[in-house]
Amino acid sequence: MAKEEGPPVGLRQRKKPKSSESQRSAKEEKINDTPIPERTPKHILFQRFAKIFIGCLAAVTSGMMYALYLSAYHERKFWFSNRQELEREITFKGDSAIYYSYYKDMLKAPSFERGVYELTHNNKTVSLKTINAVQQMSLYPELIASVLYQATGSNEIIEPVYFYIGIVFGLQGIYVTALFVTSWLMSGTWLAGILTVAWFIINRVDTTRIEYSIPLRENWALPYFACQVAALTGYLKSNLNTYSERFCYLLMSASTYTFMMMWEYSHYLLFLQAISLFLLDIISMEQSDKVYEVYKIYIFSLFVGYLLQFENPALLVSPLLSLVAALMLTKCLQLNVKKATCIAKMMKVINFYLVCSLALTLNVIMKMFITHKENGHMLKFLEVKFGLNMSKNFTMNWLLCQESLQAPSEDFFLRLTRSSLLPFYILVLIICLLSMIQVYFNGMSLKETLTLEDGRIGERPEIIYHVIHTILLGSLAMVIEGLKYIWTPYVCMLAAFGVCSPELWMTVFKWLRLRSIHPVLLALFLSMVVPTIIGLNLWKEFFPRLMTELTELQEFYDPDTVELMTWIKRQAPVAAVFAGSPQLMGAIKLCTGWMVTSLPLYNDDDLLKRNENIYQIYSKRPAEDIYKILTSYKANYLIVEDSICNEMGTMSGCRVKDLLDVANGHVVCEEGDRLTYSKYGRFCHEVKINYSPYVNYFTRVYWNRSYFVYKINTVISFQS
Repeated sequence: MAKEEGPPVGLRQRKKPKSSESQRSAKEEKINDTPIPERTPKHILFQRFAKIFIGCLAAVTSGMMYALYLSAYHERKFWFSNRQELEREITFKGDSAIYYSYYKDMLKAPSFERGVYELTHNNKTVSLKTINAVQQMSLYPELIASVLYQATGSNEIIEPVYFYIGIVFGLQGIYVTALFVTSWLMSGTWLAGILTVAWFIINRVDTTRIEYSIPLRENWALPYFACQVAALTGYLKSNLNTYSERFCYLLMSASTYTFMMMWEYSHYLLFLQAISLFLLDIISMEQSDKVYEVYKIYIFSLFVGYLLQFENPALLVSPLLSLVAALMLTKCLQLNVKKATCIAKMMKVINFYLVCSLALTLNVIMKMFITHKENGHMLKFLEVKFGLNMSKNFTMNWLLCQESLQAPSEDFFLRLTRSSLLPFYILVLIICLLSMIQVYFNGMSLKETLTLEDGRIGERPEIIYHVIHTILLGSLAMVIEGLKYIWTPYVCMLAAFGVCSPELWMTVFKWLRLRSIHPVLLALFLSMVVPTIIGLNLWKEFFPRLMTELTELQEFYDPDTVELMTWIKRQAPVAAVFAGSPQLMGAIKLCTGWMVTSLPLYNDDDLLKRNENIYQIYSKRPAEDIYKILTSYKANYLIVEDSICNEMGTMSGCRVKDLLDVANGHVVCEEGDRLTYSKYGRFCHEVKINYSPYVNYFTRVYWNRSYFVYKINTVISFQS
């Protein structure tokens, strides 16, 4: 009997062990049940290492070659090294001249602290106005460049202008490298990265503005955004180990914050990215926790950016903050329903409605309690742009006439089609969209990791994100052409990924139910052959053109502007204030350092009003009105540009003088308008004749073929 009772006693003891013993035994059972993975053969490890090494080498080489190409092209275009300093500075146009002028001011400052103080309390740029130039113009790139230039001892090796543009060209190399890595991560082959870079360079007229305006904020900022997108792509991948995930998270955090500091409009682009991640979370809840980790990065970046950007209210009232706050709040209320049931889909719809309503409510509340004037003119512009409002305001109509703010022209689509980029992008986008729809309605795969044979490209979280993001960017680029410089690089990346991805080909073969040929082998074959054929065709057609651009020596020739700047530096008093078009005022600030009445900046209501008032010199207004406007800004000299006064614009009604006539009521714009007849001629024409009353207020002191400079009389002498 004792032997028969033994086993039950033993069972009772194993049913109620101590908690620590229970955990230990559970771990031992798990370890015993888990199959010991076989060691990867050395030749496979060597192949993986070789693939990663060659890919990284190709990515870095592509970035370096592109940076060197930009430097060589810039040298050939302007013959930069053979120019005097004044002629080099004239190549910086519009707002680019302002940015570079503050870089020069930082180098001239006795100390970094003193230079920063003078920029944050700047009263030497615009007359009767003290501005915080660092906050208003996002001058953190110039602060960093000036520190690096002096800290590295580069002042003994290289001129400041070469150091400055060299940093920007280097960042463009990083931009290309980041796009390379993103397409590599998505497709699994570095061949996609090479094709991305090829399409990017060939279509560089539509992918970057670096050739036309080097110091633009977007040229400093977008490389960091590309790094953030590359890190986000890796972070969203399902089969990521802990160390790689941590690295991607840290890189994403650093690049997100840096991007926000470099560009004042960065939070709008991050807002679109947040929408893409929100829709990804709705479609595929696999990476829900990772998506909310990205939201935390947004919150942290906005908070630190708000503090370091002098408590910038634009960040507090930004749609990004309202959306992320709404998403974080709704997560606390969200039910844990992840199965592909009708209840789960209903919950997603309710969640979507709740997030949108809460985000809009939060944004309205924030704007009610926070005083903000940042970018208020942008909303008015969008109203007029989409026909929600009509305006005869000069500034609004002038912005609408800018080429970068209009819808893309047919030439844009023709250029992308000639390089074969647009057809392949549309094809890849359609396949990915159809696969996403199939996955959404048929449910996610039960397998933890998808294989090539599955052919479900639309189930991968990083693919879903990129498809949504590129659709959002593309929709905006179809309305405003200037946004094509953000959208087109990702068109290159997505098209290259699709062409080089065996998984995308396999998805198509699954739909076609291909059986005659082994679909996996065919997918692998096409993913190598098709991009190779595309690359050879691009090389044959476009490579000679790129080489021709580097061999042709162009010459930048603008003697009239050089003569004007030389006269100002030699003849004008140091305390003089100049008035004229904003673009010319930027060049005067850079080349001479003299004070001006306006700047080519469009994020400040006061500066926009100043620009409109100064532009009245090209309207049909009396000399007395122009004199009152100029003296109200303490201007001493007026510069009339012949190119604006006698402008023969190709776009109907978009000449400066036409827009002024509409704003002043001197022409009939629409049926029913009231015409205010002007008995005065156009001021810029009449003042050149030198007769009363114009000669009473203005005295011509200098002129050449392009510019007429008038001294504004302090004591009016009326002549007959």
